Amino acid sequence: MNSGTRDSGAGGREKDAALRLLSASAVRGRCARIMAAAEAGKTPYFSWHDDKLDACADYVLGVMRKRFPDLNVPIHSRRRHFEAGGIDRWSALIAKHGLGGAEHAAERARIGIDLTIPSVLLDAGAGASWEYYDEAHHKGFSRSEGLGVASFDMFVNGAFAADKSEPLRSDASALMQIATDDIERGFQVDAMNPLVGVEGRVSLLRRLGAAARVNADVFGTPARLGHLYDHLAASAVDGRIPAELLLETLLHALGPVWPGRLEIGGVDLGDCWKHPCAAVDANDPTDGLVPFHKLTQWLAYSLLEPLADGGLEVTGLDALTGLPEYRNGGLLIDFGVVAARDANLYTEALAVDHPAIVEWRALTVIGLDRLAERIRARLGLDAASLPLARVLEGGTWTAGRKIAAERRPGGAPPLNIVSDGTVF
Repeated sequence: MNSGTRDSGAGGREKDAALRLLSASAVRGRCARIMAAAEAGKTPYFSWHDDKLDACADYVLGVMRKRFPDLNVPIHSRRRHFEAGGIDRWSALIAKHGLGGAEHAAERARIGIDLTIPSVLLDAGAGASWEYYDEAHHKGFSRSEGLGVASFDMFVNGAFAADKSEPLRSDASALMQIATDDIERGFQVDAMNPLVGVEGRVSLLRRLGAAARVNADVFGTPARLGHLYDHLAASAVDGRIPAELLLETLLHALGPVWPGRLEIGGVDLGDCWKHPCAAVDANDPTDGLVPFHKLTQWLAYSLLEPLADGGLEVTGLDALTGLPEYRNGGLLIDFGVVAARDANLYTEALAVDHPAIVEWRALTVIGLDRLAERIRARLGLDAASLPLARVLEGGTWTAGRKIAAERRPGGAPPLNIVSDGTVF
């Protein structure tokens, strides 16, 4: 799909079209094409059942009320996983290093970003057999919580810092030298404690370092992930930045991080895949492609709190989409909102680029918007009062995990996804 053999005009047209996919609005727009096909009965793999959505919304709302009786729901972010076991590791870290005062706000934000970006990129599914033992608190954690605590401990111990005497940093030079042994040691991986996608995670961190180094306008020189704060602060108006700007900054700066993905017109498209129902305009070089940008959007949500630590408010949160991963998407399948046309699909091993997975994820994006609307209607709230970022946390992600545990041993997702550690 490279434009090397085409003239510069065609290459420019391809690049412009590809750049338009690096946005949350493109995610919603392309996913809406799949939803329209599903509602017309034309999707090849799954059917959509809007009449099942009310029961799903009621279940999510029940989970939300139980977790947050006052409905004071926090943002869906990586920081929630740093609180696994009811332990506020972030606040303890800041207190330990004396960084709690207003005079440290900017550096506190940088450190929060240094911690969050690698941790989010390491957050793809761990597999059912892996667990991390938090020696400091004598607790074991699996799945996202375990990955969060493990990456937190790696960060605190200077795993991503160029100078180990200044451990609370993520420097490009250190990230580019991450080795398989570093990840296996940091995540306590061995034959009895296997972690899915170790090599994929190593590759992501190395490419993250390389991407930071070449984007000096965003990450500074020498490149440090936390310098993203300074870049965004310079773009802020009255201390505010739009969520779309945050996401697009991340998509452009981190595009080269994603290995072996689609590239059009020299633009790395990342979490973007083909589906026949997305093909509507043969004159568009990106016709038939569906972007999701799941990990990058998860990162954008997860950066809201670090940026707030530095006095930056991210506005227009509902410009971002719900996260099309196996908890949110599994919730819709488990309630019959999304149903496979062929039951064999539930047992078949499916790679992330399989059109069935693309279709399911697209329906999940639009389905989460519709779920959020129904939950708000039940509570008499609007999107400003209960943005999607809080519905996810309250919320759909936890409800997806809960219903999976009720339906299947070990809480496995309803589809058998073959992961390389960079998507799910």
